[in-house]
Amino acid sequence: MSSALDSWKKFHKQIEDSETLWSIASEENDEQVLSDLESELAQLSSDVRGEELKMMLSSDQDPMNAIVNIHAGAGGTEAQDWVEMLLRMYLRWAEKKNFKTSIIDYLPGDEAGVKSVSFTIEGDYAYGYTKAEIGIHRLVRISPFDAGGRRHTSFASVFVYPEVDDEIKIDIKEDDLRIDTFRSGGKGGQHVNKTDSAVRITHLPTGIVVQCQNERSQHKNKAMAMKYLKSRLYERELQQKNEKIDEENKQKKDIAWGSQIRSYVLHPYKMVKDHRTNLENGNAQKVLDGDIDDFIQAYLMYVGNRGQNPSSTVN
Repeated sequence: MSSALDSWKKFHKQIEDSETLWSIASEENDEQVLSDLESELAQLSSDVRGEELKMMLSSDQDPMNAIVNIHAGAGGTEAQDWVEMLLRMYLRWAEKKNFKTSIIDYLPGDEAGVKSVSFTIEGDYAYGYTKAEIGIHRLVRISPFDAGGRRHTSFASVFVYPEVDDEIKIDIKEDDLRIDTFRSGGKGGQHVNKTDSAVRITHLPTGIVVQCQNERSQHKNKAMAMKYLKSRLYERELQQKNEKIDEENKQKKDIAWGSQIRSYVLHPYKMVKDHRTNLENGNAQKVLDGDIDDFIQAYLMYVGNRGQNPSSTVN
């Protein structure tokens, strides 16, 4: 709390100093100083927004690492290709944030793309940021798989769970688990499809199923799958304690038309729009290259301000 207070005091002093400097520079018509001041104010605005965002990330789970799952919805091969595009977007975003990522499970599509993929994001407040992505993502484009060049709409779901560490105790009974092994699938590597190293764990009381096939040993895959299961159970326990459906669970609707949180339109125009905050970005390719901070920040501020809709446009 003292750190946050110190930051706001610093911002206040910077604003006062800038006002004084602006007054003097304006009287003397010093364009160089005014130009420098404009740059300083832009940086100050960014710093203030960052501090506001930190205040929105106040839950016990926000500082944790994240486990992300993307699953293809309506749209067949198109939807599976869309999952691969989203995976690329999030991996690039994580790289820009200096977060570490690791694929847990990867199920390739029948013809192209990915049916589903799970991966971890490690870094400060990884879960706090990525929870803003929970929901259905919709893509509209001219299909590269349609010889007629027709426009297609595809859907994919994104779920995010806080990755629990050893300090959080989740009681799991061995009798409640069904553990199956199978041969790893997916991309490349001499080890793939030669041994039953992949592990699938079913938690019988809840019906939750997790699997991991990324590691080379069955032991490591089982350990990672157990961590994934604990994260799923931890999130479920949090929801039960709250005794209500939280904002994240409201997004878990059918992966189809009318339930999307964000639309990515590549034809007949280019626009990415978040339907929760009404934030728009006309540079769709930049967004798909991992530039999603504006959407994450707008959503977190929207939730933190209890529904005050920050409708705006980003170019």
